[in-house]
Amino acid sequence: MKSIVQIPVAKCDCNCIHKDKLDVAKEYLDKLPSSDSLSNFFKNFADKTRVKILTILDKVGAMCVNDIAVALDMTKSAISHQLSSLKDSNLVRCEKQGKIVFYSLSDSHVKDIIDKGLEHIQEM
Repeated sequence: MKSIVQIPVAKCDCNCIHKDKLDVAKEYLDKLPSSDSLSNFFKNFADKTRVKILTILDKVGAMCVNDIAVALDMTKSAISHQLSSLKDSNLVRCEKQGKIVFYSLSDSHVKDIIDKGLEHIQEM
């Protein structure tokens, strides 16, 4: 891992407004579906357990609650709660096969987010 160099935050000493950039920013924000939705989406990635679940589903593929619980050394109840949040955010999907429910990443976008996040922290 690369060593981190602390760079002081630059302060802006001007009090001017860059109207062209401000107009573009405001127009973009007006068209943004919901910053709450995006914020809630990323909250899932702020939880270590949810990130671990997403990561193992990315690497292993579909898994049942019991297997995920054993892999993470947690209770099935705790894993089920986390999977429910991930499912509500459309990050995982489930498929019932007989009495067993298997969870997997909902689509390739989720894999891309995980891969990009790992790539980003490896550059630090």
